[in-house]
Amino acid sequence: MNQLPEIIRTIDRVSPDVVAKASTYQAAILADVAGRRGTMHGRVAPVHQSMKVAGPAFTVEVRPGDNLMIHAAIALAQPGDVLVIDGKGDQTAALMGTLMLSACKKRGLAGVIVDASIRDKLEILELDFPVFSAGFNPAGPTKFVPGRINHPISAGGAVVNPGDLVVGDADGVVVIEREKAPAMMALADKKVADEAARIESIARGDTAAKWLPAALRAAGVLKEGETL
Repeated sequence: MNQLPEIIRTIDRVSPDVVAKASTYQAAILADVAGRRGTMHGRVAPVHQSMKVAGPAFTVEVRPGDNLMIHAAIALAQPGDVLVIDGKGDQTAALMGTLMLSACKKRGLAGVIVDASIRDKLEILELDFPVFSAGFNPAGPTKFVPGRINHPISAGGAVVNPGDLVVGDADGVVVIEREKAPAMMALADKKVADEAARIESIARGDTAAKWLPAALRAAGVLKEGETL
């Protein structure tokens, strides 16, 4: 039986136009229009709250504490790609630090998302490059264990396929399937417009949530005809 190679070099990526459009939205907006799914666990957070990233996922699976395949991925990824690394949430050793992340920036990657620990936090802040991780640990990794590049992975509990749209900001990371991403942009536009209109009405003093009484009745909290 034929098996896929451990390293897949050619992938279909979400289009640059969709990436550019997606980069204008909050991750929360995209998560809402995607059905409130595709978000990574809150442990995967930006090194600094101002960091934002958007781009096609270049996926990497590693064994906990080993970064051999991440070095290979840095060599193979294209400008604009986001390295998304399934490090199994391990926080016993750092998978990346200043040296590797500097190489990512130099190669023109859009950012790095690591479901594991990294290190050199202060230097990363000075690097001015979007990095998301599950934490920090000063211990270095090993470089011995095989892994996979551009296979489907699970990072932060979210399924990530190579080429999927990945967007991250201060709230965290959302992943949208490559095929569905274009359709999400129009929905995101509408969501932004609707929220802007709601904020304007709140500013005018209309703070009531119109949907709330019906929801409370459906939940059995309010009786029919009863109001707050």
